[in-house]
Amino acid sequence: MGKNRAGWPTFDKIKAETSVCTDKLLVFDRDFILVENPSNIDLSASVKPNRSFWERFPGLDRRKIELAMRSISENAPPLRITHGVDGSELCDLAIYRIADRIAVIESVRNRHDVERAILLHQATHDALTRLPNRRQFGADLTASLQEIESSEDILSLMQLDLDDFKPVNDTLGHSAGDKLLQFAASRIKGCLDSDDRVYRLAGDEFMIISMGPGHPAKGQRLAEALINAFKRPFTIDNIAVFVGTSIGISVAPQDGTNPEQLMKACDVALHAAKKDGRGCASAFDPALLAILEQKELLRRSLRTALEQQQFFIEYQPLAESDRIVGFEALLRWQHPLLGRIPPIAFIPMAEADGIMSEIGEWVLECACREAMSWPKDYIVAVNISASEFLTSGLTDRVSHTLDLVGFSPDRLELEITETVLLERTVNNLDTLYTLNVLGIRISLDDFGTQYSSLGYLKTFPFDTIKIDRYFIIDLVDDLKSQAIVRCVINLAHDLNMLVIAEGVETQQQAEWLQNAGCDRLQGYLISRPLAVEAIKEFISRPPTLPLG
Repeated sequence: MGKNRAGWPTFDKIKAETSVCTDKLLVFDRDFILVENPSNIDLSASVKPNRSFWERFPGLDRRKIELAMRSISENAPPLRITHGVDGSELCDLAIYRIADRIAVIESVRNRHDVERAILLHQATHDALTRLPNRRQFGADLTASLQEIESSEDILSLMQLDLDDFKPVNDTLGHSAGDKLLQFAASRIKGCLDSDDRVYRLAGDEFMIISMGPGHPAKGQRLAEALINAFKRPFTIDNIAVFVGTSIGISVAPQDGTNPEQLMKACDVALHAAKKDGRGCASAFDPALLAILEQKELLRRSLRTALEQQQFFIEYQPLAESDRIVGFEALLRWQHPLLGRIPPIAFIPMAEADGIMSEIGEWVLECACREAMSWPKDYIVAVNISASEFLTSGLTDRVSHTLDLVGFSPDRLELEITETVLLERTVNNLDTLYTLNVLGIRISLDDFGTQYSSLGYLKTFPFDTIKIDRYFIIDLVDDLKSQAIVRCVINLAHDLNMLVIAEGVETQQQAEWLQNAGCDRLQGYLISRPLAVEAIKEFISRPPTLPLG
């Protein structure tokens, strides 16, 4: 079946193989002379109307087609060509080589219809991966949600981001990044069922719509298959590239019944997957949305908190032997709706949004102004965040503030954490040395809890080391904490640095630290952080200190 008496494929067989909407079948001999044009051809016939292929289809590249036909065997796929017939029509040709004959299936289309189809395809598909794009995704998601309203099917929506995609672009170039996206699209398609659809929205962001009867666990199984698929390396220009994927999953109707709800739920789930360490999938949980909404409220409020004077400073005393030597300035935020927001909640936001430098400048000026009313030998310690320290012009801003307020540099101590010292850059060294030259003291905060390295103490000009409260909490009973604290104190003194212990809360801790040679104490045993209005009374009637 499908062959005539000569054993060659029939017209119907050719039509089935080409998948082209056929108007005509033309048969030529090996000299490209037309044989006949029936509706159901017998390829053994030898009628020659004496019209050549090139007369029938003028304008085609003769050499190219003749070379192609010589290389096409009876079982090879056809050579496909599109050319113009006249101003309004296009002609599709599927050209076969069958024994010593040439079969041509000709389909004429309206040029404007073709152009509209091409434009529509371009508008709804991604040019790089050839996947449907964001526009098509929106239309399909809306239609799919309407479809499940009248059925018992569920819709699983998945958002995929490629983990570590940016380093590929940065190290191997954008061409490699483009290839990776193409390979990723192919690998995603290889994991899908027939009723699943994948889209590329932008960059390394892909979406999947999966519909059908069943339980939301179907989406989880697909997510696991995708994550496992991305554990295999991609080979790009003979280089093995490892790129994982993080996936957020939302399910309709339980997580939403309209596109906006479902996409927001999916985005929240993806955020949770990335927070869990990436390379994993997370399903939407309403509690996650509540947390993100609160964080977004804080982020929006943070930008107006400074101009609306919602920030203020509290001061915690620094004790040395039997006297107070100064205060550490601690930034506080009183939100009009949410109350007091702890620094650990809003400072990372301010750093991420690029406004910590502006806030830090306000803290420095405010602390220096308020310290002007203290005894002349009292210092004020001000924290400098990592993003603030790494922002260009820090030394100029500090110098300008001191001049503006009229505050003596030797009364200012700037506290930085080890985070800012991860790279021993020339700029970092220049900044610290310039601050030192100005007469400002530099303190290394939270020593021992982050990226501690003795190289910091050798390379950077510190005046003070602050031992983190982590080592003070169980100091009296824990021999390991005692060994570490004693070692830090001795090391600092050998390097001509002072030592401050944070988080001192008991008399026993204070006595141990005194006996070990710690220079200064800070903590609730001495005083809780004080409002600026309370400092005058505190100074006039200082508490009985534990290091007398």
